[in-house]
Amino acid sequence: MRTSLLILTYNWPAALKRVLQSVAWQSRLPDEVIVSDDGSRDETHRLVEQQACDFPCRLVYLWQEDLGFRAARARNRGIAAARGDYLIAIDGDMLLHRHFIADHLDFAQPGCFLIGGRLRASVRETARLLDGGVPVFRPWMDGEFDVPREFHRYHALRWPWLARRKARVGRGAIMSCNMSFWYADLVRSNGFDEAMEGYGSEDLELGARLENAGVLRCRLKFAGLAVHLNHASRAPIDPDDLSMPNNRILSDTRRSGRMRCERGLDLHVHEFATLPPDMRDAACAERCV
Repeated sequence: MRTSLLILTYNWPAALKRVLQSVAWQSRLPDEVIVSDDGSRDETHRLVEQQACDFPCRLVYLWQEDLGFRAARARNRGIAAARGDYLIAIDGDMLLHRHFIADHLDFAQPGCFLIGGRLRASVRETARLLDGGVPVFRPWMDGEFDVPREFHRYHALRWPWLARRKARVGRGAIMSCNMSFWYADLVRSNGFDEAMEGYGSEDLELGARLENAGVLRCRLKFAGLAVHLNHASRAPIDPDDLSMPNNRILSDTRRSGRMRCERGLDLHVHEFATLPPDMRDAACAERCV
């Protein structure tokens, strides 16, 4: 099957450079990489052009105007541009284990979407990694492991045989920084809900609609590993806080059993009737807006 890797980014080209390098080193390359940019300055576009010169697979860059946090729309545009049967989604601050793509494909199964996690690097470790250091996938890595619902130190080990035993259906916290889906399931659910603007819960809401439609979540631990670079977080303290508009949409989706959103992926299908160009092509000197 063809595999698309979708990377969401915003104004951190130093991190995106390291992420793309970790993709290029994969033991199993994706068939294409789509960088979907939620309104970065020109430096990010120039970086992707530079990386594309010798990138080992198809590399596409999409940009949208910076009108605030619109991750749902940026991801939907990336999904609409993808031509893979299977789509893996990460954020532009996740450095991948060498077997990250291979693990997601090994654990993919019909009727399920995969949810992985992240190993949170410390501020000091983040500086080392941005300076070209190699990620350490070991329990003694320099990281932060005291955050609820995050990976613990022992999750830094890649043990595929244990991952197989732990791959339980219906378990695990949903994080859009490390997820994968069958493309057909995303089409049926209409992707991310673009009514959800501002930070938070758009990934949980998509997961809820998929589960309402009978697509089960499957936890991925001890495989599909990635190190999350440290930065200031805008995460809400409580994703169930109904004073936040996005959480009210999430609550309504869970209560109503909704399986498809109104403002979603189908808004962008027309944009990519002609596939966006590979960044290595001279025709892609301008960003795809």
